[in-house]
Amino acid sequence: MTKGRGPRIYDASAHVLHASAWRETSLIIQAFTRDHGRLALVAKGAKRPYSALRPVLVCFQPLWLSWSGSAEVRTLTRAESGPVRLLDGRALMSAWYLNELILRLLPRDDAYPLVYDAYAGALDALAQPLAPAAAHPAALRRFEWVLLEQAGYGVEGPMPDFTDSRAAAMVRRQLRERLEPLLEAPLRTRRVLLELQHY
Repeated sequence: MTKGRGPRIYDASAHVLHASAWRETSLIIQAFTRDHGRLALVAKGAKRPYSALRPVLVCFQPLWLSWSGSAEVRTLTRAESGPVRLLDGRALMSAWYLNELILRLLPRDDAYPLVYDAYAGALDALAQPLAPAAAHPAALRRFEWVLLEQAGYGVEGPMPDFTDSRAAAMVRRQLRERLEPLLEAPLRTRRVLLELQHY
């Protein structure tokens, strides 16, 4: 630890939830880490064409991030990527839905390791190219269940089998009743997912 610069964290398991431009060459990254929760990191120079960070800081991919500082926005010092997940079509939109839920419902700087594991598991399920039609909705419902349970708004009882369409429909209504009052505005990705169901 360097005096005056705050703690240094090395190789934390993480995912990028969102990135936005900051100044001419940098990005502000909203990251979700297993052991440190959700946090904001500045990736200096990440927008430069030859930046080593540019191809690594991609949503939905497993990463190992290192950073320093204790301010509201820390400084990213290193990022390494893990195995690549390939998402497309509805799977990609479903993954954005997961990110929006985390950004809207989880506070910064609180670790939720079970939610992180459920998120990674959902992304793995969404990345399976030959998964049956019910696999994606089941992955989303399992994630919602764990997220609400860990945030203190869970449905009582054990997690149901979300591949059972009748059980899934019943629990989906319960999850919606608990989830929607927590949101100040409707989820943009949910609206798109509902529209896609009609194609």
